[in-house]
Amino acid sequence: MEVLRRSSVFAAEIMDAFDRSPTDKELVAQAKALGREFVHARLLRAGLAWNAPDRAAPPGGRLAEVCAVLLRLGDELELIRPSVYRNVARQLNLSLQCETVVTDAFLAVATQIFSAGITWGKVVSLYAVAAGLAVDCVRQAQPAMVHALVDCLGEFVRKSLANWLRRRGGWTDVLKCVVSTDPGLRAHWLVAAFCSFGRFLKAVFFVLLPER
Repeated sequence: MEVLRRSSVFAAEIMDAFDRSPTDKELVAQAKALGREFVHARLLRAGLAWNAPDRAAPPGGRLAEVCAVLLRLGDELELIRPSVYRNVARQLNLSLQCETVVTDAFLAVATQIFSAGITWGKVVSLYAVAAGLAVDCVRQAQPAMVHALVDCLGEFVRKSLANWLRRRGGWTDVLKCVVSTDPGLRAHWLVAAFCSFGRFLKAVFFVLLPER
């Protein structure tokens, strides 16, 4: 009961941050909450179970809206290039037995995706890569790795994306990707996502290079 109470309080604090200018700490907490939901949705889709202690209940309010949009945009990305976000561990030639190896590889991919700038398309791509790796981890009986990936995602957001997110008013800015009727906006994020595919594949090459 105490865990549920604390989780409810924590969720309330996260949602409250959507009503004002968020701090970096709040942006990271939101990033991780969104990451857990994104991963949970992809695991459910794959018919897999994952125990997430920090996920006491599905998010509500603005956080739920942001999560729904991220998942929707993620669906679009995966429809365009399904092979990119499946069997991610195999593409990276990763052994999922070592947490450090998995998180270092994820950070290498993340760094390459954003090496030429930040866009919402690339942010969605980052979440899709994390979820793809999470599915691989659970399939290979390494569910604890999923928690490490979510934490790693949060740390990357803190170091590399928090300033960008804060300048745009926080995570709710992604809602413009689907609320706007301007077809140019949707095209912009899709083009940015296509660019991120190239960055992702380049990162795959760099991760594999030491193995050659």
